Amino acid sequence: MERNKPKEEPMEILAEDPPPVVERPKPRRTKGHYRLTDFIIQRTLGTGSFGRVHLVRSKHNLLFYAIKVLNKERVVKMKQIEHTNNEMQVLEQVQHPFIINLWGTFQDAANLYMVMDFVPGGELFTLLRRSNRFPDPVAKFYAAEVALALNHLHSLDIIYRDLKPENILLSADGHIKVADFGFAKVCATTTWTLCGTPDYLAPEIVNQQRYNKSVDWYALGVLIFEMLSGLPPYHQAEPNHMILYERITRGPTYIRWPTQFDQKATDIIRKLMESDPSKRYGNMQHGAGDVFAHPWFREVDWAKLAGREITAPYLPRISGDGDASAFEKYPDDHAADMYGLPGPDLYGEAFPGFEYATTETV
Repeated sequence: MERNKPKEEPMEILAEDPPPVVERPKPRRTKGHYRLTDFIIQRTLGTGSFGRVHLVRSKHNLLFYAIKVLNKERVVKMKQIEHTNNEMQVLEQVQHPFIINLWGTFQDAANLYMVMDFVPGGELFTLLRRSNRFPDPVAKFYAAEVALALNHLHSLDIIYRDLKPENILLSADGHIKVADFGFAKVCATTTWTLCGTPDYLAPEIVNQQRYNKSVDWYALGVLIFEMLSGLPPYHQAEPNHMILYERITRGPTYIRWPTQFDQKATDIIRKLMESDPSKRYGNMQHGAGDVFAHPWFREVDWAKLAGREITAPYLPRISGDGDASAFEKYPDDHAADMYGLPGPDLYGEAFPGFEYATTETV
């Protein structure tokens, strides 16, 4: 069933403040060395401002992957150099069952390439749009897996900053994979950049104040509300960011609570969407422990959930490996024909973590 909420586009980004000086955790995964000729490009899975994501198949192990291709000139012109480098550096550090894996990166004269998991079940957004809203136990399952992913990121001093159903993918077994780390960064203390998706912004971001990792817990509250009702708490039929931001700053007292909401669900949403970050669940003395111990999550076996031992409420209809039918179809526009071409490289030095790879066959 269609709902009247279009896919949210991220906000424009202001210049990022300098990252804090912290020792980055060492990558847990050996970084692979890849080149275009290692893969057969199958189809486009998605498009964006800087490029597109392709389904590809490895010529070596015959497994399917997703390759994110970013046009360097567009990344530079839209002042996304730091965010692009942050995405790569963050994903190199992270290995978690509910977070997408980055297997390697490379670049050529015109483009950056990120080799990632192919997650065949598509976006949680699509499932939610089809369902209109989720029953309480279904929303709880996805929220609990997201909470585990956020807690892992925060344990590495990583702030995510773009939680929404569009960025949660479903694996073949129905478990989640948090994807799209374009706004993520290492943040040991606070930061101030205005970025994210409008409906999911915490009040301190809207007010352009410094903020910490608790904005991710705020966004979890918004996500739970959207999963249970079908729309974010401050949604308007006609988007008006000024009105939206005014409602966000007024806090949860302005929310119209659907009658079907369980009392415990309402309570955890209120505690996650608390306007005062010092009183927000996930950001107090017990950290994420307050979230995990909330009565709404009482029946969740966190150890079994983390081990993917609990059956997911929805199993994607997948005919076999490489089935991308859960994703929208996009015209390929012969984009892949332009990859790997020789030419002037004006921006390569801005992306030192992306190694160069020739298009010659191994």
